[in-house]
Amino acid sequence: MLAAASIIPRSLHKGIQITRALKSRKISFSALPPHPPPLANSVLDTIGNTPLVRLDRFCQALGLRNGSSGSNNHNSKPLILAKLENTNPGMSKKDRIAHEIIRQAKAAGILQEGQPVVELTSGNTGTGLAMVCPLLGHPFCAVMSQGNSRERAQMMRFLGAEVVLVPQAPGSAANQVSGEDLALVEETAQKLCQDRQSFRIDQFVRKANADAHYLGTAREILEQVKDSPDVRIDGFVDFVGTGGSFAGCTKRFKEDCSHFVSCHIVEPEGISPLARKYTNQSDSNRSSGSSKNHVIQGGGYDMPELTLLEEVIQKGYVDGFLQVDNQGATDMARLLGKTEGIFGGFSAGANLHAAVQLIQSGQASQVVALICDSGSKYYSADLLPS
Repeated sequence: MLAAASIIPRSLHKGIQITRALKSRKISFSALPPHPPPLANSVLDTIGNTPLVRLDRFCQALGLRNGSSGSNNHNSKPLILAKLENTNPGMSKKDRIAHEIIRQAKAAGILQEGQPVVELTSGNTGTGLAMVCPLLGHPFCAVMSQGNSRERAQMMRFLGAEVVLVPQAPGSAANQVSGEDLALVEETAQKLCQDRQSFRIDQFVRKANADAHYLGTAREILEQVKDSPDVRIDGFVDFVGTGGSFAGCTKRFKEDCSHFVSCHIVEPEGISPLARKYTNQSDSNRSSGSSKNHVIQGGGYDMPELTLLEEVIQKGYVDGFLQVDNQGATDMARLLGKTEGIFGGFSAGANLHAAVQLIQSGQASQVVALICDSGSKYYSADLLPS
């Protein structure tokens, strides 16, 4: 595990390297795209087709260089590509799965007309469902831990959803959700479904979750780079919550790319059940009594069983596991804003931290990272500097 200090030079905190990077990198001020998006019938038509952005200034500010071994792409300039899922209408990648799960459920006849919908959420899937469900004729109830940032609950209520907040387990920290917290939310969600005869989204097990990223996110990424001769993606990192985006994107990259793409699961430092289960890797801080809590909302729930990952694991598509600490995720999200003008959340910072690790280790040279959601969902957390 690389400490945040080893990745971010001390002078960077004073703004020196950022300023130099911005001055030395020429930024093209191109005209607006010649063709705006077509008239949409509803906001559902605006989900997906998000931008893919080169993070040249971010990489330069870090002084990022290729590692010494591993990647067949090692002669290429180090590059991180950011898929801006924060530009979806609900400001996260979860808009995609909300729409796809509802679409597939209605097509299969398992979601009846007007039937209420209930789901456990950290807030992003809930926001997507709060947007999608009313437009398709379904009342929606989100069940969420009080450990999630309050902005998420406020946004869902703004969109017309009912929000049930579940108290945290003893010992849990504010703005940090543990596996024990999630178990309490699950109990409440199950009871509400039974009492109300509701349809449960079950994002942790529904294949439509991974399908949304296989059919959408990853396909878009490959389409977006195909005409760029200096770009040859050879790495993908993803902070795992349900496992849907990692599974869907990894499957597409492994199936469609003619060259090797190194795909790594990202977990919080000290809470890495997947690495423990599938490798001999141990949690770096667990023995020293590290907290079960972390700031990266939407994942790291200490759940060793994630159904959506089974196919990619069985096929040998998972090339490794990376751990990210709280400070590293926070610093990288802030650096992204300062150097590239992109406002991402904690999980975006975690993915960028992991991408830097992957490049520095020599296992990849040009890495894709998802900007999973917007930093605007964390005003009450510690993402924004004081």
